Amino acid sequence: MINPLAKTSKVSSVTIQHQAKSTSNPWEVKEDDFPIDAPTSEKLKFLLNYAILAPSGHNTQPWLFKIIDNTIELYADRTRTLPIVDPNNRELIMSCGAALFNLRLAIRHFGYRDIVEIFPKPETSDLLARISIGSKRIIKQEESYLFRAIPRRATNRLPFIDRQLPASLITELESATESEDTWREITTKIISKSDRSKAIELIDHGDCQQMADPLFRQELSKWVHAHNNSSHDGIPAHAQGINEKLDVFAPIISLAIRSFDLGKSQSAKDCQLAKNAPVLMLIGSKSDRPRDWLETGEALEHLLLKARIDDVWASFFNQPIEIPELRSRLQAMFPKNGYPQILLRLGYAKESKPTQRRTVDEVISC
Repeated sequence: MINPLAKTSKVSSVTIQHQAKSTSNPWEVKEDDFPIDAPTSEKLKFLLNYAILAPSGHNTQPWLFKIIDNTIELYADRTRTLPIVDPNNRELIMSCGAALFNLRLAIRHFGYRDIVEIFPKPETSDLLARISIGSKRIIKQEESYLFRAIPRRATNRLPFIDRQLPASLITELESATESEDTWREITTKIISKSDRSKAIELIDHGDCQQMADPLFRQELSKWVHAHNNSSHDGIPAHAQGINEKLDVFAPIISLAIRSFDLGKSQSAKDCQLAKNAPVLMLIGSKSDRPRDWLETGEALEHLLLKARIDDVWASFFNQPIEIPELRSRLQAMFPKNGYPQILLRLGYAKESKPTQRRTVDEVISC
């Protein structure tokens, strides 16, 4: 396991006049600030503003980037692991896959080919991908729609309104996990009404089992922060479906999570959200290796962005997948869907604020 923070490399130097604009709030990145006349290394640095808007478990943002000459290397940041809920770093790598998709999409939107090597050095497990800017290409309209949805995407844990998704849109969202890349073998399954009660039962068991575990509660509580916390990560009140005015009580909420088994109340809330969701979807993969996890993250982000184009929100019910016994039961329910990787709901809701993001400077390794 290689920690890129400890490595040294020849990082391209740039002159002050060519430096890309940076923002203290990555959600406010402006497309017009793309440094079109700057060196490639500065273009890449600017494009990272979009990569870091990807979702991640507990908003840990477990990615590191290294710009070497005209290439970006994407690393898994193992200092941000969740050893209780994600002991194999499956969700960590999926989060990095979502960031990778955003980066590739941004490169394409600005009119370049994206050249990507997945796991270029098998002996370096933390190095997940190497990305370069290729030759100029024609910008596809669909990619531009997806690109402009990046700053509009956020996990929305509010109750969805009573409005069904059009059948044609559901079909489009199912196809979002497909790719022109022949190596991606990700599947989607819309959970039918007849199967929904069984899936909700697993969500119930997942919440109760996790919240009954003091180690799980301690890990979760460490990532519950106020929205204006200096670390620019973690879960504020509004990201938990709680009124954002209560964000000032984040330390008290964290203490309550750590001290009390809130499984029954959490289960009741999640089961109601799942029951009322217009769409409950399961994303799976043919096999269950790090490469599959990275591909799942890319596919997931594609789906989430396509949903936001049509004002559809999403949030996750991964409890049954994070507990091996429940994951096996979920897999047995849908054997043709491969290994369960993501369980999510889709629907319409009131606007939800995004969670904080570390700046590009904070996630670049020298």
